[in-house]
Amino acid sequence: MKSVGRTLLAVVAGMALAFALVVAVEWFSSVVHPLPADFNGNMGEHVRRYPHWILGVVVLAWGATSTAATWVASRVGGRLAGIIVALLLAWALIFNLTMLPYATWFKIAMFSAFPIACLLGIWYGRRVPSPAAADGRLARH
Repeated sequence: MKSVGRTLLAVVAGMALAFALVVAVEWFSSVVHPLPADFNGNMGEHVRRYPHWILGVVVLAWGATSTAATWVASRVGGRLAGIIVALLLAWALIFNLTMLPYATWFKIAMFSAFPIACLLGIWYGRRVPSPAAADGRLARH
């Protein structure tokens, strides 16, 4: 039961970090490409007008967000927690990319960068036991 709780906590921590970083990316986007004064609620049209340099920054930012979130989840709760966070983020990414009219190159870049970012987060977030712990030589007090 301790393992389930730790995994759940790790998923919550990873997703909370992802949420905070996505909010930061959206804030950046709103600063460099604000909604026009005559915005009529058509988000698709607004997204269609994104300058390519902003989309390039977003690819990097989403990649960093995915790496950081899966790293935290993996570090706290192990590989399973990192995989769960990666799957939840993949669902959010697919939803976002299919609902809004992003440039084709952006969609390809995101689908390419995302799995690499998640694999890096999961791989580097794993806990490597110390040689003393692996050999059972930890001092007990």
